[in-house]
Parts: sequence; C-alpha cells; structure tokens
Amino acid sequence: MWSSSFDLHCHTTHSDGSLSVEELADAMQEQSVRVWSLTDHDTIAGWDEAKIAAAQRGIAFVPGVELTCDVELPWDEGILASNARHRPPSSWHLLAYFPYEPIAEGLKKFEEWLAPLHEDRVPRMLEMIDKVNAFGMAIEAEDVMSRAKGSVGRPHLALAMMDAGYVESMNEAFEKWLGDGRPCNVERPKPSLAEATALVHAAGGITSLAHPRYYGVEYESLIQHLKASNVDAIEAFHRSHSDEERHRLWMLAEQYGLGVTVGSDFHSFNGGHRPGHMPVIVRTLPALISSA
Repeated sequence: MWSSSFDLHCHTTHSDGSLSVEELADAMQEQSVRVWSLTDHDTIAGWDEAKIAAAQRGIAFVPGVELTCDVELPWDEGILASNARHRPPSSWHLLAYFPYEPIAEGLKKFEEWLAPLHEDRVPRMLEMIDKVNAFGMAIEAEDVMSRAKGSVGRPHLALAMMDAGYVESMNEAFEKWLGDGRPCNVERPKPSLAEATALVHAAGGITSLAHPRYYGVEYESLIQHLKASNVDAIEAFHRSHSDEERHRLWMLAEQYGLGVTVGSDFHSFNGGHRPGHMPVIVRTLPALISSA
C-alpha cells in the first residue's frame, strides 16, 4: 500500500531550518502528515517539544537526528555531474530513528557521544567567520550564533552574509564561499557509518542513509557498503530523487535486505518546498517506522 502520510526527514531552527518546532508541527498537520520524525543536524534538542506538539495534533512522532559522518567511498565525477552536484561531498549524512521511549542506557551513551559532534559546530563556525572576515566581509560571530537556536551551521552564516549585502542568495554564498571545497569552509573529524549505527542500535534505534544521490556513488556499490556497515535502510524516497531513482533504490534495497525511508528534507517554504507529499510503500519501511 502506498502512503504519503510519512515524513521522516526535516529540520527546525534547532539546526538549519527556518521554522520552530511548533511551526513545523503545524505545517505537518496542514500537509496531512501522520507519522513525523524531526531530524535536526547533530542535535536532539527539539525532541521534547516535538513530542508534545505532535501529540497535540494527533501525529505519531518518531525521535530522530541527522548525523554528519565521514565520506566512505570514492565518488565518481560523472555521477556527480549527472546529478547536478558541482563539488564532491565532504560528508555523508546518516538518519537515526529511535523508539518513542529509547533504551535508557543506550540513549545515555548516544547522547554523550553526540555532544562533542554538536559542540564542535561552534569552534568550526568561528573559524569560518574568521575566514569570511579575512576576505573583507565583516560578519559578527554574535550575529551568526543568534540565528541558531540549536546546532549552528553554514546556512546561518550564509544568511548573515546575505543580510550584510555580501551575497545575493544562499546559493551564491555556498557556491562562492561556504560550500564543500570553497575558501571559507572548514572541515572537521567525523564518525563512520558503522560507529554511529552501533550506538543507535544500542539505544534500540535504526539508521538510514540520507539523500543517496548526493554522494556520487553507484547505487548498488553504495547499498553493499551500507549492508557491510550494518546500516538498516536507505532514503530511497527523497524529494531530490527522480521516479526512476526511487524505483532503482527501492529494488536494490529489497535485493540486499535493507528497508527504505522517505523524507521531504524540509528546511523552509522557499522555492515551493513543503513537508510531506512523498509517497512510499508502507511495507518497505522499517518496522520501527511503520508501526509508529
């Protein structure tokens, strides 16, 4: 059975989204989402708010987070170009989903492990601001930090650059200055998929690789690697994927015994983007999700 009532990938002002948890919950309700996971980058700060907001609106909530992990396979320039990706990836993103009440001891260890990943975003951002300033663009750290309620990230710096008139758009900020391989970007150490997945499993959760088309890796090789890393699923149904890609990923996931997940990857309403409206076959979802 197909359903468009799941949205398992979205962001709030706790990371690089434009809406608060309450505002995003309203948007999920308006778009007829019935099962929602909040997956802010490297932080679970919004979970408690989201649980309350979802319950008030009759939405099933799945606690989630999007983890920034290391690049683990070489990319193919031709695949990147065909997917309109102009630079190689500097990270892979792993979605982690947890039971509504995770295993307490496992969750404690996960939170302790996650804290440095979240906290490292601040010194990294300060380095990036220093680089931006060195190019003659006067940006105050306080301005950038004030734009983030949780995990500060490059979109917050890009917005500050836009407001100061140094760039005309978020895209220009990333293309010229902040994107992977650009002069003001700063890389940081990242965990492996296997390391992150083991910690998530210990808390009773599961993992799914986000937006696989972004990495420039042939899909079957990518799924084989996920299987070897004990990752549970792949986000076959992502808003950036064509119908052909969704079908290809779905078939490969079934062949290799992986589940699939679905997500709008919602950050804001810019460009007509909206939560939900992502059809998925319910039986292909991991049980933790489909039974929510």
